[in-house]
Amino acid sequence: MAKKVIVIGSGFGGLGAATRLAAVGYDVEVFEKRDKPGGRAYTYEIDGFKFDGGPTVITAPFMFDDIFALAGRKREDYVKFVPVDPFYRIFDADGRPFDYNGDEAFILDQIRQRNSADVEGYQRFMQTTKAIFEKGFIELADKPFLNFSDMLKVAPDLIKLQSYKTVYNYMKQFIQDDFLRRCFSFHPLLVGGNPFDTTSIYAMIHYLEREWGIHYAMGGTGAIIDALVKLLGELGGELHLDSGVKEITVSGNRVTGVQLEDGSIHYADHVISNADVATTYLKLMNPNHVRGLTRQRMKTLRYSMSLFVIYFGTKKLYRNDGKLAHHDIILGDRYRELLRDIFTKKQLADDFSLYLHMPTLTDQSMAPAGHEAFYVLSPVPHLDAGVDWTRTAKPYRDTIMQFLEDNYLPDLQENIVAEHYIDPLHFYNTLNSYKGAAFSVEPILTQSAWFRPHNRSSQFENLYIVGAGTHPGAGLPGVLSSSIIAQDLIVSADHATMIPT
Repeated sequence: MAKKVIVIGSGFGGLGAATRLAAVGYDVEVFEKRDKPGGRAYTYEIDGFKFDGGPTVITAPFMFDDIFALAGRKREDYVKFVPVDPFYRIFDADGRPFDYNGDEAFILDQIRQRNSADVEGYQRFMQTTKAIFEKGFIELADKPFLNFSDMLKVAPDLIKLQSYKTVYNYMKQFIQDDFLRRCFSFHPLLVGGNPFDTTSIYAMIHYLEREWGIHYAMGGTGAIIDALVKLLGELGGELHLDSGVKEITVSGNRVTGVQLEDGSIHYADHVISNADVATTYLKLMNPNHVRGLTRQRMKTLRYSMSLFVIYFGTKKLYRNDGKLAHHDIILGDRYRELLRDIFTKKQLADDFSLYLHMPTLTDQSMAPAGHEAFYVLSPVPHLDAGVDWTRTAKPYRDTIMQFLEDNYLPDLQENIVAEHYIDPLHFYNTLNSYKGAAFSVEPILTQSAWFRPHNRSSQFENLYIVGAGTHPGAGLPGVLSSSIIAQDLIVSADHATMIPT
């Protein structure tokens, strides 16, 4: 009889683990509290527009291919990926663009137009980040760090790779131009980190993009969620929507299953939580069952920034203007100072830097005919900042939209026909993220690998964590790697119990 696995939450980590385990013969049930799957990748459908709620930058697409291959399927039969070029268009404070893609000659030419002296430095930067990429991603990303000895084994290599430096301090050894330094150091923000605090291991993200490109799923990121849900069903797995988990049930040093908010109890041999890691230990478990040190640690970890995101559709077409790309990053005058406000001072600044997503440049199905779909994202401090978002959200929204109208999208506000926005309260109340942090635990060196909340609970031998808050961290490659780790640990544990002693 197949072993039973319950998965809490249907984000990419949860669905990745669920489909993998179903593919190797486990009886899998997924419980999702919302009306649709996806977690942070929830899809908003408004008046014929589709807006991806969460991740829009798809790197390492082979990781999705591997899930379908494990089940004897082909990913392309379920969802289509297309490459995006340029990867990003990055605007300086004066609105001057800088593009980069996977073509080194093109990137070098773009750098040369900014500062020819940085061409050689960029080449050296790429050479050194290859070693970081091979160690940090290829070798370690899908390996659990359950024991301190696991950390000691890799410590010499991490020191050799200068992991004690921050991404910005590592990169500035090679790049002199201030704007180019920003272009090649912003990547930690994609996984909830401050480039001035995040370990230089995350400098590998730029190399990872160059290695496999950046892709878009036709139909939006939600189309990948739909594909995984379809695969799960074909493999016999079950997804229950509108089924919030109230508590993870416990007996001794094992979890026994979950109790739902409707009072029903469901038993399992293993439980995987794709809920926020702090929420898992602080809210989904009886405090009498969880070690005091674990609860205290969840409260004292450093958490990522939050986000303010506006999803909007327009009746005016902007795609032919040629100003914007699919992925746009708009940097303000301040960089270090703005990030200090967000991460350290925990205060909402008057200025901002933005990520502007324009999917209809690639996929016109995301909007009704003759319309355009966008979302714009601004990093903001999490709820420790004490900002009253019930009063602040609307003025903040207005300031961002006016900025876009004045600089990038003429006559924007008179052409908006659909809109929705989310703020840190959404991350806290709807997504159950501790402190409203958008990416869970902040990726600093002392919160990485063994120092990060473990993929398997140190107290409950059959409780596993997947998603942004555990090893290796946030971002699609990290979250999918955590699902591989969960699969490997569960299969290994069950195999061990079948071997005679």
